[in-house]
Amino acid sequence: MHSNEHTSKQFDAELEAIRTAVLEMGELVKNQVSDAINSLVSSNVALVTRVMDDDYRVNAMEVRIDEVCTQVIACRQPTANDLRFVMTVIKTITDLERIGDEAKRIAHMAKMIWLNHGLTMPRYTEVKRASEIALDMLRKSLDAFTRLDVILAAQVVREDDQVDEKFRTILRNLVIFMMEDPRIISTALEMLFVAKAIERIGDHAQNMAEYVIYMVKGRDVRHVTVDEIEHEVQQQHSSSPS
Repeated sequence: MHSNEHTSKQFDAELEAIRTAVLEMGELVKNQVSDAINSLVSSNVALVTRVMDDDYRVNAMEVRIDEVCTQVIACRQPTANDLRFVMTVIKTITDLERIGDEAKRIAHMAKMIWLNHGLTMPRYTEVKRASEIALDMLRKSLDAFTRLDVILAAQVVREDDQVDEKFRTILRNLVIFMMEDPRIISTALEMLFVAKAIERIGDHAQNMAEYVIYMVKGRDVRHVTVDEIEHEVQQQHSSSPS
């Protein structure tokens, strides 16, 4: 009896350590995204360097957490809620690593834009607003993961439409700018890559939110409508599957 209790507590400690590691990785990735956007707006070389350096740390964290999860599955053979948690973590860290890649891409494009002396047009407003929404989605996804909050997770899924709309607006504006002044085509395309990276960050944050719903509710909602997801999470206070 005491042996089983000890084993159970040890397993709980292992799962909590994994949760903490995911949140540490998430915090680092959030800072990466913030630094990348700020490097674009402020032309700060130090921020670009930090984003690049942090990418190595993010990659290392993904590998380490993935290895721990693999060991847990092999040694503990988790079931039900615990298994869904481990599977959610494995998927979440993949999306976090890819968000880090997008942040690195933004920083790289920012440096290219400086070298081309930037665009002489007020294009940062929409890009910055899109980045703020995407970063907020990432924060909420991590909060939902921490608190097992499917209501918050559903909000993230809904907000992805806003990022997509901002991307379309930026695309339309850049096309107009390039038609009016062909000299800025190269830099405008670099700005388009930035906007696309922000849109992808939103997509990855949405993925993470959907994993939370799966972890809590036991239902895969990756390929259902936002309305269906919101209907599903309204059952938050009902009993979750064991």
